[in-house]
Amino acid sequence: MTGERNLTDITHFILLGFSDFPRLTAVLFFLFLVIYITTLTWNLGLIFLIRMDSHLHTPMYFFLSNLSFIDICYVTSTVPKMLSHFFQEQKAITFVGCIVQYFIFSTMGLSESCLMTAMAYDRYAAICNPLIYSAVMSPTLCVQMVLGAYASGLSGAVVQLCAILQLRFCGPNVINHFFCDMPQLLILSCSNTFFIQVLTAVLAMIYGIANVVVIMISYCYIIISIMKISAKGRSKTFNTCASHVTAVSLFYTSSIFVYLSSSSGSSSKVDRFASVFYTMMIPLLNPLIYSLRNKEIKDAVKRFLKKRGYS
Repeated sequence: MTGERNLTDITHFILLGFSDFPRLTAVLFFLFLVIYITTLTWNLGLIFLIRMDSHLHTPMYFFLSNLSFIDICYVTSTVPKMLSHFFQEQKAITFVGCIVQYFIFSTMGLSESCLMTAMAYDRYAAICNPLIYSAVMSPTLCVQMVLGAYASGLSGAVVQLCAILQLRFCGPNVINHFFCDMPQLLILSCSNTFFIQVLTAVLAMIYGIANVVVIMISYCYIIISIMKISAKGRSKTFNTCASHVTAVSLFYTSSIFVYLSSSSGSSSKVDRFASVFYTMMIPLLNPLIYSLRNKEIKDAVKRFLKKRGYS
């Protein structure tokens, strides 16, 4: 009887990835491999630099080093598997592997969303309350905020994991994407997905809208404070916030675009390449965004090279 069957009849899924671009296989593989290696190098380098240079042992760089760690885990949850499938005829992933992949991906994505909110609060405290900044952003509070971001991300991912495990997969097992994502899993399920769709919407409101609102409120206060200082100080202060605003904008706009366009569960070519942007390009760009115009990072690099006798 049907009621006596296991919740999951399918033991594996087929990830089509970019198999509909056979002539570009080698090009895409090389491009994504370079992006992945560069992402790991830049983020690990930033973590190492912050760790080694005492001048960077401040709340802002503590948060930034954790952002780099999250980005490393985030990109590693999807890209290695995608790369391994480029030259495989059977592009399979086990059911357990698929669930684990989405769990890690979701945990890191939600954690990054919460961490960006913590970083916005740090900028608010630094600019709006500079005299008591050190007292407000104590090492203990910074650690608590980072742990809170990880715990929040993990909690949201666990809730989604429990919901996915209640679904039954008994029909087609082909995913027209390069990783296991929620919309694609829902369309393949034989179960009623109304509850999990509502749950996903609630989580989007909690982790997406709520975090964006907090960030916007923080920057409203920051802008008000910036307008009260001199033009020279205003420009310098704005530059310290521009990187974070850019990173937040890229993260949320790309995520919103992809999930709105793929809400039906289908995955067009545009959707897949858009997913490349927020799964691969965001972790690649974050260290650049925070470093290129950052004098403290540049000075830290110079000090490191000087110690090693390179200058």
